[in-house]
Amino acid sequence: MLSYKKHTALNFASFIAGRISFKSKRTFSKLIVRIAIVGIVLGLGVMILSLAIIRGFKNEILEKVRGFDGDIKVVKYDLNGSYENSPFVKADTFVNKVKGSRAILHIMPFATKPGIIKAHNEIEGVVLKGVDSTYSWDFLRANLVAGTVINFKDTTESKRQLMISQTTANRLKLKLGDNLMMYFVQQPMRRRPFKVVGIFDTSIEDIDKIYVIGDLSLLKRLNNWKADEIGGYQLTVADFEKIDEVGYFVDNNLPPRLKFTTVFENFPLIFEWLPLLDINARVMLILMLAVAVINMISALLIMILERTAMIGILKAMGATNWSIQKVFLYNASYIIGLGLIFGNALGLGLSILQYKTHVFKLDASSYYMSFVPIQTNWADIVFLNIGTMAICLLVLIVPSMLVSKISPVKAIRFK
Repeated sequence: MLSYKKHTALNFASFIAGRISFKSKRTFSKLIVRIAIVGIVLGLGVMILSLAIIRGFKNEILEKVRGFDGDIKVVKYDLNGSYENSPFVKADTFVNKVKGSRAILHIMPFATKPGIIKAHNEIEGVVLKGVDSTYSWDFLRANLVAGTVINFKDTTESKRQLMISQTTANRLKLKLGDNLMMYFVQQPMRRRPFKVVGIFDTSIEDIDKIYVIGDLSLLKRLNNWKADEIGGYQLTVADFEKIDEVGYFVDNNLPPRLKFTTVFENFPLIFEWLPLLDINARVMLILMLAVAVINMISALLIMILERTAMIGILKAMGATNWSIQKVFLYNASYIIGLGLIFGNALGLGLSILQYKTHVFKLDASSYYMSFVPIQTNWADIVFLNIGTMAICLLVLIVPSMLVSKISPVKAIRFK
């Protein structure tokens, strides 16, 4: 009997809510309802788009930094803070252990050496990063503007090949195939001719302004290193979320003379800036949710006031305050649901448009990329929908209590 009464009350509230939501002829309340729906649509759409952009920014910048410099660097343990690495003999035992670990995708030897490029009566200070045939070119190939990567099949020719950034090319007025001279300040000073075989553009200023890519064997010859000496190892982990665990593994297996640093330590300014994006996202979510809630409260209060006579009649017929409150809460849930449907369409539609076309551009010198990046996450979308619906309905319980203040006699007389 009790369950039957609950079911009847539920049908009553749902039926009345459906009538006043979809078959109301009152023009003013219709306008308010439409404004409330538009508020939810814009709020949810902006929230979806904001989270997609924030995720896209963080992912793109992280991938750019990781792609060029790796996740972990292993260098000699000393006080050398310059761009020129101190040499050490290859740690074959360590390399074999790393290659046997599924947590690490690549381990590549490298060395760096500062130099000065002279071309077309212009000079530019750079750091030559030397790599060998084991280097993973995936990142640089994806960011090539022109040309190709260094070809190590001809060991003599590879020593003359050089990859430069678009920033360096613009400053020195260089183009693909041009010859240049690089000077290395040492005793005695040395110079080497190079040919530009590739031009890349990562849009990361700390990379594009400083680094050029060359042959590791050339750096060994310039530094008079032995054949088995290198400047360091660059490691790429399989799962970036587990970089701390991999760092612990690397630290436990390193020879005493070596140390490691992570990408967080190598690019501290970038990783200090990224968390600020999360703060911006939180502020945006709060503001948009506040707009949606305020719109819904206004709409609900106006609908209650417009239906004062109806409330009085329902009370006179024996309806309880809670059953009448449920009528308006159901009504609000219909409005919120409609807003969520169109809000998802707006947010996801704009996200897909930007992802496919890159129609919205950015200043690469300020934002590290030339377009607004997008990365949608279905968990975010589900959370936003459920959270918006739940918060709006919970907040609307308080204004719906206005129903209890309406007297049946005065309401019917008011009509």
